[in-house]
Amino acid sequence: MSKQSGNQLSFNRREALLLPAVGMAATMTAGAQAADNAKTAGRQAAGNCSTPRSAVAKTQYGKVRGFVDAGVLTFKGIPYGQDTSGENRWLPAKPPKPWDGEYPALIYGANCPQRLHDFTAIEQSFLQQWTDGWMSEDMLKLNVWTPSLTGKRPVLVYYHGGGFVFGSAYELSSQDGAQLAGHHDAVSVTVNHRLNLLGFLDMSEIGGPAYADSVNVGMTDLVASLSWVRENIANFGGDPDKVMIYGQSGGGSKVTCLMGMPSAAGLFHRASVQSGGGGNLPDMEQSRELSREFFKALGLGRNDLAALQKMEWAKLNAVGNEVIAKLGPPARGLTGPGSPPSVRPRIGWSPTVDGRIITQRAFYDVAPEVSKNVPVLIGNVSEEGNRMASRPTEAEWQATLARSLGEAKATALVAAIKKTHPEKSIRTLSYGVSGLTSRNNVQRMVKLKYEQKGAPVYQYYFTWQSPMLEDAGAWHTAELAFCFDNTKRCEQGTGNTPEAQALARKMATAWVNFARTGNPSQPGLTWTPSDPDRCQTMVFDNRCRMVDDPEGEVRRILLS
Repeated sequence: MSKQSGNQLSFNRREALLLPAVGMAATMTAGAQAADNAKTAGRQAAGNCSTPRSAVAKTQYGKVRGFVDAGVLTFKGIPYGQDTSGENRWLPAKPPKPWDGEYPALIYGANCPQRLHDFTAIEQSFLQQWTDGWMSEDMLKLNVWTPSLTGKRPVLVYYHGGGFVFGSAYELSSQDGAQLAGHHDAVSVTVNHRLNLLGFLDMSEIGGPAYADSVNVGMTDLVASLSWVRENIANFGGDPDKVMIYGQSGGGSKVTCLMGMPSAAGLFHRASVQSGGGGNLPDMEQSRELSREFFKALGLGRNDLAALQKMEWAKLNAVGNEVIAKLGPPARGLTGPGSPPSVRPRIGWSPTVDGRIITQRAFYDVAPEVSKNVPVLIGNVSEEGNRMASRPTEAEWQATLARSLGEAKATALVAAIKKTHPEKSIRTLSYGVSGLTSRNNVQRMVKLKYEQKGAPVYQYYFTWQSPMLEDAGAWHTAELAFCFDNTKRCEQGTGNTPEAQALARKMATAWVNFARTGNPSQPGLTWTPSDPDRCQTMVFDNRCRMVDDPEGEVRRILLS
């Protein structure tokens, strides 16, 4: 999993996002260098960007001024909450203070303080086009793209990956919402919120009743963002009664968590869970154990709230990582969605089942009754385990699997995968094992939703193989360039080939149709709901088609 390089742990984005969210911080170190923001050069062409006086929208807190890019009205960094630093640390988000004049919604807002990303392979950085951005505790900001300030369009609200520990609304080039707005007549929204110990530290024993919800403020921030959408999105041409939430990896876990939160009920009407979701969340006893050990390691007592609120994040993070490593050593064997569940949730920064804000492990133990009537779309990609620095021989790959699965199961799995995909290299096939564990997680969540006998559940499997570099396959996050219709913006990963463009149009159309109607079908591509017996699945590739339980025989080897 992680490997030692000098004095620094290094691991890739796929590993980080597939690690159980509550354990990720244990593998993180402060001071990692930011990855290069590698993007292809812009083409010389007539200007598409303008700042007309008409690019002004009203919110309940004041007017915001954006800009127009290629005909799309763009508003970045709109406040949906106040600065969370100082005396606001670990308290529920406070509404923005109203402002006079026009707020300049022209650039992305800050990211939550976090450990900067580092890739284990230059190739991976190239494919994913990562942006670290800038950091501040004044990060409760969201971004809106819309073709018009009037009308009633479906609204797609995206929550980023990175577990509950890192990431941002603009971490990947694929998350830009302009294409959804301009080409698919929708309103796109992306959101930043509190992460890691700023979003998920239990402060109730030190702070008292006012901090009763501190362990889950990272999730109540997302509820606040949805409340902002409910109150304001009509002024951006969106329909507040047709709101879809979706997220990839850790973002998928945020979506399933929101689906079980009573405070989020009615604020969204469809949901998509992508390469994640259904996490085994800790209870209050476990989170309280972490906070007590954390305060002890800091040398703080019960009356030191003010000192904690003034302390620099970097120091808090360093101590927190040490405590997490002590309480919960890194998992061994296969990790990620669909891997064998642990007896006890992993220690780390994540939402907590507190019995009030979060009442259950949504889509881990049960499909929540509170979202019974919300249609859900669930899926994953084929090469979830892509790690471009990894180039195993077949013998090395099988030996690695044998350490986790045993010799017999590893041998059977390798043989089955090779037989199913003779066209793929050993390197690409090795990336697909995590895709199979993710397939099992998808089937588990589909079964829970189906047996609820409420709104339908649809599932997908993204298998499109990138033409860029060699052996990359369909890596963790690869589908985002397609469901956002961003193959041009993400051409380092897609090549922006005619095949990529055609697939992106189909996927983005499906996502927007789902947001609009609750059914992702489109002319020429009927997408039927799934059940746990047939596991009907839309396969997204150069030839899109419905398939019953793709990879079914192979994924079941992991369950045997």
